[in-house]
Amino acid sequence: MTNDEPAPLLLVMRKFVIHSAFLILVLSFLAGCSPVKTQDDSDVRAFLTRYFSTWSAKDMDGYGACFHEQARITFVQQSVPHTQGLTDFIHGQKLSHATTSVPMTEVPTAMQILRDDRTAQASVRWKLTKGTEITTGTDCFTLIQTPAGWKIMSLVFYND
Repeated sequence: MTNDEPAPLLLVMRKFVIHSAFLILVLSFLAGCSPVKTQDDSDVRAFLTRYFSTWSAKDMDGYGACFHEQARITFVQQSVPHTQGLTDFIHGQKLSHATTSVPMTEVPTAMQILRDDRTAQASVRWKLTKGTEITTGTDCFTLIQTPAGWKIMSLVFYND
């Protein structure tokens, strides 16, 4: 070995320093991507649970109160959206309850919520029981925080 050639230990140490620096950089980046705090979503969950329970109880006034007056509701059937304003949608829901021969209940089975202080988005899996018939599907909500509490600005839903 000549004096110009680095010692094997020195090569190992250089590789270790480079790999360590890279690892620290990657871990620092990943730590920066993690949320600092998780926001409590219990108020949004309670609101969504009330939304389903008012519909199941045929409380159409309570159900309608869950929506912002400018809300838009879209039912997606075979990849085609059918959009209504709030008045037409609530009227259709009232007719569904009035014309059915068996009780209908709809319950949430899973909720995923993304929110801040002013808005929330929620994807809710649900199960609708109509007599012995069961239908499942998903509701995708955009909510807004108002002085009166959470209100639905947009509802996109579909059956499985």
